[in-house]
Amino acid sequence: MSTVTLNKRVQDFVITRRQLFINGQLVDAKSGKTFDTVNPATGETLATIAEGDAADIDLAVRAARRAFDDGPWGRMTPSERGRIIWRIGDLISEHLEEFAELETLDNGKPLAVARAADVPLAAELFRYMAGWATKIEGNTIPLSVPYAPGAEFHAYTLREPVGVVGQIIPWNFPLLMAAWKLGPALATGNTVVLKPAEQTPLSALYLAEIMAEAGLPDGVVNVVNGYGETAGAALAAHPGVDKIAFTGSTEVGRLIATAATGNLKKVSLELGGKSPNIVFADADPQAAIAGAANAIFFNHGQCCVAGSRLYVEADRFDEVVAGVADIAKSIKLGDGFDPDTQMGPLVSDEQLEKVGGFLDSGRQEGATVVTGGARQGDKGFFFQPTVISKTRPDMRVVREEIFGPVVVASPFESLDEIAATANDSPYGLGAGIWTRDISKAHALAKRIRAGTVWINCYNVFDAALPFGGYKQSGWGREMGHEALEAYTELKAVCTQL
Repeated sequence: MSTVTLNKRVQDFVITRRQLFINGQLVDAKSGKTFDTVNPATGETLATIAEGDAADIDLAVRAARRAFDDGPWGRMTPSERGRIIWRIGDLISEHLEEFAELETLDNGKPLAVARAADVPLAAELFRYMAGWATKIEGNTIPLSVPYAPGAEFHAYTLREPVGVVGQIIPWNFPLLMAAWKLGPALATGNTVVLKPAEQTPLSALYLAEIMAEAGLPDGVVNVVNGYGETAGAALAAHPGVDKIAFTGSTEVGRLIATAATGNLKKVSLELGGKSPNIVFADADPQAAIAGAANAIFFNHGQCCVAGSRLYVEADRFDEVVAGVADIAKSIKLGDGFDPDTQMGPLVSDEQLEKVGGFLDSGRQEGATVVTGGARQGDKGFFFQPTVISKTRPDMRVVREEIFGPVVVASPFESLDEIAATANDSPYGLGAGIWTRDISKAHALAKRIRAGTVWINCYNVFDAALPFGGYKQSGWGREMGHEALEAYTELKAVCTQL
């Protein structure tokens, strides 16, 4: 563990063996098994966690079903539910320091980033969704029934909660991804079984206790720690789950979709990306260089929407690539609790090996490493911010999601060329455009097949802004009012008067 003096509540939370949270109670896994999590900045054991599996998932799903069918949650008015959800957001803000420290311990990200981004955005997501609790509405529909002349009908729609929701979240933004999932599910009246990533379970478990303090009834949110191949697979396949929501790799997303076919449960997926970040010659060079660096190096490159393919108009290619490389060289890597740290470690030894393997592949295929390209130090899971050039479209480093601080850079000549190149990917999560010509920017934005296109900015997120992907980047949307559709069923009611 870091030598920093932690908040006393965080110290106690980490050193106490963490259990599962089912039906409002902290319980051991039925098997009695536990697993250890690791501090990625040191490689040392951080916490001991109860290891849930299919039996615990079944227990949690049954608790969620009882809470949905018979508990007070479904009988509350929308306003009452909204007040509880808002209170969750307020409590996250009140416990900002504890949540930020847990995120830094578990994920490795700089404490300043967790304080400024992860925790406030999570709190705001709950507050935003709390407002929607009273605005889940249907419509009245005038009917013209040709085979019943003169008959009168009253027809309307109801938007109702889907039921018990299974949610599986990743390790790159543990608290924020929990908020993205839980907020709309609760606002629409569902109950939830949440499985955090096994690498980063602490903030979700802390959040469960905060939710109980906010007044959330027992069984409405249950948290089961465990591995994907056991707890995650059991949740995706469970016949008592009405919907599964997953954020993670496209590879695992396919497994989730297959597992969900048993009872044809609803599925939403926020998956991988290989997002193009496009700099035109007329862009503000300093803004574009800083923006390109932020697009890939934010959160150590462990961001599904990272701008990992940098395309620069040929006249400015050398200048922009050199500028991004200079920023990469200047980034200070270190423990997230060090106030001078600008980039923390990758989340695990497995992720470190994966990113290093991509660099080996790029070199073997003829790419040039402009800067970085290697592990830094022998303690913790640090990888140097890396810029690669002289790539070909068929290289693995160009085609596949690396999920680390690695950007591949290539020049382009025309708008038509870059539109085709940007879309030459199985993914379609995000894209960036840098230009002073706003007409050109909007023309290109329309042609790019991606769920989010940023113009003269990158990594701008808001609870009101829908987020999701085209193609193999997923199904459905997170955040915004669009997220509510994934957690509701639409019922038509027709009465002859």
